[in-house]
This record gives sequence, structure tokens and C-alpha cells, in this order.
Amino acid sequence: MEKFLLIKEIYFEAFRNWRNIILENYFKVFSWICFLLIGLVLYAFVFRISTGFSFSNL
Repeated sequence: MEKFLLIKEIYFEAFRNWRNIILENYFKVFSWICFLLIGLVLYAFVFRISTGFSFSNL
């Protein structure tokens, strides 16, 4: 939980003093898209491991 609060504080600190609303919202959306894509990659990797996918071509 402490790591989550630290990440949350870093995230809010990064966007706290920005004046341009369009740019602020763009970077917030972009960061959420990046988090979702990283989650998708982790899901696909765990799915491949759990189904017994062979990672070597030998």
C-alpha cells in the first residue's frame, strides 16, 4: 500500500502546477493508456505461461 501511495503522490505532483488544461488532460490520458498497455502485456505473458507455451524454437 505504501508503494501505491508513493506512485499516487508522484503522479499528482507531476500534474499539480500545470496551467494548460488540454496538455494536462492529454498527458493524463496518455499515461492511463500506457498503464493499460503494460497490463495487457503482463496478462498475455501470464496467459502464455499458464497454458504451457514453449518459448524456444528447438
